[in-house]
Amino acid sequence: MSLTPFSVRAAALARGGFGLSALLILGVAAAQTPPPAGAPAATPAAVPAAAPAPEPQPPTLQKIRATGVITLAHRESSVPFSYLDANKQPTGYALELCQRVVQAIRNEYKMPALRVQYLPVSAAERIPSLLSGKADLECGNTTNTAARRKQVAFSVTHFFDGGRLLVPARSGVQRLSDLRNKTIVVNKGNTHAAYLQRQIERGLFAARILEVKDATEAFAALQKGDAQAYLHDGMVLASLRAAASDPAQWAVVGEMTTVEPLAIMLRKDDPEFKRIVDVTLSRVMIDGEIRSIWRRWFESPIPPNNVNLNVPMNALMRDQIRFPTDKVGDELGG
Repeated sequence: MSLTPFSVRAAALARGGFGLSALLILGVAAAQTPPPAGAPAATPAAVPAAAPAPEPQPPTLQKIRATGVITLAHRESSVPFSYLDANKQPTGYALELCQRVVQAIRNEYKMPALRVQYLPVSAAERIPSLLSGKADLECGNTTNTAARRKQVAFSVTHFFDGGRLLVPARSGVQRLSDLRNKTIVVNKGNTHAAYLQRQIERGLFAARILEVKDATEAFAALQKGDAQAYLHDGMVLASLRAAASDPAQWAVVGEMTTVEPLAIMLRKDDPEFKRIVDVTLSRVMIDGEIRSIWRRWFESPIPPNNVNLNVPMNALMRDQIRFPTDKVGDELGG
């Protein structure tokens, strides 16, 4: 936020002990003081033009019937959900689930020639790609949040992530309470740092917080002994552990401190398309097929480096596959 001359003077007065009345008087005087003689008239500040609203899109099934193409937005490095393999081809857990939806559309709507087109997107491009009609499904690791639901719809949840701890395997640490008065490293400004700070401020926990830029710096701090644990998303921690020179030296432990329900994104107010997405994923879950898909991506070597993340299905996900739903509490995921 830039400071106007008034705000600079106001801040100076406030630091000098002037009260609200003085600030108000100064504001009125500033507003009423005419410009010096000969000074050019002030030019009204230009108001930036609002970004044009995306054009309304036709129902998705109508669109893909007309074009014969369904477009899947994907990420390029969100292992193991959505990323590029050694041949630079999109792959991953979420993409496999999206491909099940594509096959269901082919079968139910008699569209055997339906083609799949892939669209790489960044985090910032995910929602705009759907709103503009460039993509029909977003197949990645996106959290279903109340803020995002104002713009898009979400499928039934396909993964639950949350804050856990990466610790040296021989440390004996099993949960956050084992780290009382120890040093915990977090990424500066993220939800896990905020969670830990709230616990400390409320007197529920005592620890030293070491804030760093990213996961690479956090793991380096852990390796050097500058911290005794790293609090972050469980899947990020599992990936760090799996890629370590000796994964056996590290362990991902503790119950989730936060909960983030991940789901496939699609356009809002498209009930027929959402129905087939949700029905397809629900069948995969209830019929038990999701267990083999899970083992393939989370408990087996995956391309391109044949790293095994060794992430068993957690209790939230075990409940989800018994009773699939797209409903999440607004407090989940932020």
